[in-house]
Amino acid sequence: MRKIILTLILLASVAMADGIHWAKDFNLGMKTAQQENKPVLFVIASHECRYCNLLERTTFVDDRVIKQLNKNFVSIIVFVDDGDYFPRELQTGGLPTIWFLLPKGTPMFQPLMGAVKADAFLHALGIVKKEFLKINKKRVGK
Repeated sequence: MRKIILTLILLASVAMADGIHWAKDFNLGMKTAQQENKPVLFVIASHECRYCNLLERTTFVDDRVIKQLNKNFVSIIVFVDDGDYFPRELQTGGLPTIWFLLPKGTPMFQPLMGAVKADAFLHALGIVKKEFLKINKKRVGK
């Protein structure tokens, strides 16, 4: 019985460790996006923000969201209360702020604001992925 419990704990910790692969900081994430030619999910949050915490506890632990982000995006999150660096022109005033950026840092769309539910977030990821492929096709076709 003890071995079963230890095995379950180990499996649970491995499953939890396989979350979103967040870049260490903004500049490193952008460098990775350029090297891998992937769009960027960029989230501005605060540890004290109710809706930031809700987003992290719900949408960002959804297996479907994690899979899409880790496969097709470079994900960056900064916390304003930690003083993390990010371009101040991307700060809007509300938190969380969710941007989708091109690898050079240009916003693809206006930001999403608040705790977006997983299904809506997945829909947004699909739109961003499709638009990114279209932009890349135009760039390569020139």
